[in-house]
Amino acid sequence: MVTVSVKWQKEVYPAVEIDTSQPPYVFKAQLYDLTGVPPERQKIMVKGGLLKDDADWSKVGVKEGQRLMMMGTADEIVKAPEKGPVFAEDLPEEEQVVNVGHSAGLFNLGNTCYMNSTVQCLHSVPELKSALTEYNQLGRSNDLDHSSHLLTVATRDLFNDLDKNVKPVAPMQFWTVLRKKYPQFGQQSNGAFMQQDAEECWTQLLYTLSQSLKSPNSSESPDIVKALFGIEFDNRIHCAESGEESTETETVYSLKCHISQEVNHLHEGLKRGLKSELEKASPSLGRSAVYVKDSRINGLPRYLTIQFVRFFWKRESNQKAKILRKVDYPLSLDVYDFCSEDLRKKLEGPRQVLRDAEGKKAGLKTSGKTSSSTDGDVKMTEAEESSSGSGEASKTTQEGVLPEKEHHLTGIYDLVAVLTHKGRSADSGHYVAWVKQENGKWVQFDDDNPIPQREEDIPKLSGGGDWHMAYICVYKARVVPM
Repeated sequence: MVTVSVKWQKEVYPAVEIDTSQPPYVFKAQLYDLTGVPPERQKIMVKGGLLKDDADWSKVGVKEGQRLMMMGTADEIVKAPEKGPVFAEDLPEEEQVVNVGHSAGLFNLGNTCYMNSTVQCLHSVPELKSALTEYNQLGRSNDLDHSSHLLTVATRDLFNDLDKNVKPVAPMQFWTVLRKKYPQFGQQSNGAFMQQDAEECWTQLLYTLSQSLKSPNSSESPDIVKALFGIEFDNRIHCAESGEESTETETVYSLKCHISQEVNHLHEGLKRGLKSELEKASPSLGRSAVYVKDSRINGLPRYLTIQFVRFFWKRESNQKAKILRKVDYPLSLDVYDFCSEDLRKKLEGPRQVLRDAEGKKAGLKTSGKTSSSTDGDVKMTEAEESSSGSGEASKTTQEGVLPEKEHHLTGIYDLVAVLTHKGRSADSGHYVAWVKQENGKWVQFDDDNPIPQREEDIPKLSGGGDWHMAYICVYKARVVPM
C-alpha cells in the first residue's frame, strides 16, 4: 500500500491509499467515489505522462506521500428520487426471483446432489412445468399407481417452490416420495445415504412423469413427455453371416455419446452410437449370430437430451469407473446428418427459411425458393406447442384455431442445461446443474448455492481432468414460422 494525496480543482484529498497489487483502474474507481469524475474522464499526471488504466505501478514510480494532480469533470448531480429506495430483500419473494434473474437452489439432504441437479435441469423446461400444473386439474388416472401419483405431485410442488423462492428450498417431500417409488435411491452405508447416479434418477423420474402426464382425452397428445423428449428411431438390423435383415422403430429419451480414443467431439460420439452390434439367436442358422444395428432419427423432440457415456462397470474395484477423456460439445447442435431420408426432406423447407432469415439479418440476398414463407421479417422463435416429432412443432393454438404460421423444427438445437459430474466414480463425487435462464444468462446450481456464469465458459465443461465435466446436456429446438 502507498498513501498519496490527490489535488482536483480546488479540492485536495489527503491520505488516499493505492493498492499497488491492483491495476490503476481500481485507484481511479476510488477517485470516482471521492470526486464523482468517471474513470474514463480522469487525467492523472504522473512521471512520464498520464496514468493508464493498465499501467505497472512499479514502473510508474509513485512514492509515499506524493501529491498527484487530477483533471476531469464530474457527472451531474442526480436528483433525489421522489420515492425512497426499495431494497431487494424488502420485495415479495416472487418479485425477488424476477429481480435476481434465477430461481432458488436446493439444500443437499445428504449425498442428494444427483437428485438436486436432475431437478434443476428438468425445472428449466417450461412446458414440463405447465403440464405438471395442469395435472392438478386432471387428477390421477385410474391406471396410475399411487406412488407414481405422489411423485408427480411432489415434482409439481417442488417446481412451484423453486419458482416462488429466492432462498434455498429443502426438497424433503420429493426425496421421501422418490425413495418410496425407487428404493435404490434409499441405499445406506454406515448409517448415511449413498451417492447415486444422476442419469438413473433422471431416467426414472422422466419415466414416472411419462406415465402420469398422459392425457385421458384420446384426441389430445397422449404423452407430453414423449412429445417433449422422445426421439423416434428407424432401426435396420442385419446379419452378414446369414443375410437376415429386419426393421423396427423405437422411441428413446436420450442420445448416447459413446466415448473412445477416437472421439474428441460430441458429433463423433453420437455418430458411433448410431451403429452397434448385438448377439442373438438366428432362425436360419439355428444358433447365435452377430447382428449389426444401424439407426436413423425419424422423429425429433422439442428438447434433445444427450448422455455422455462416461461410466462403465469395473470388475476389479466393483464400481462404476469414469472415462475422463475430454469431449467437446457446442452451444448449438445440428442433428441433420443423423436423420432418416424422410425426416431430412421434411426439415429442408424450415432449414431454408432459417438460412434465408440469417442471410437477411446479415444483409445477404435470399434464395427466393421460399419467398412465400419469408415475406416480412422471419423471427427464429421457440415453438409454443408440442412437437409432432415429424418436423412440425405445432399445428393448432390452445383455442384449436390454426395460427397464421405454424412453427417447424429445423434440426438445429441450442444448449439450455448441462448436468456435470466431478470425481472418479458415478456413485461418488459431486453433481452440479448449469442452467440457462429465461433472461439468457447462465446459472450454476451447486445444491443450495446459485452462481452466475458466463456462457463462453459452459462449453469448457468438456472433461479431461478432475474438474466438472458434462454428463447430460439438454438442447432446445430452434424453430421457424412457416
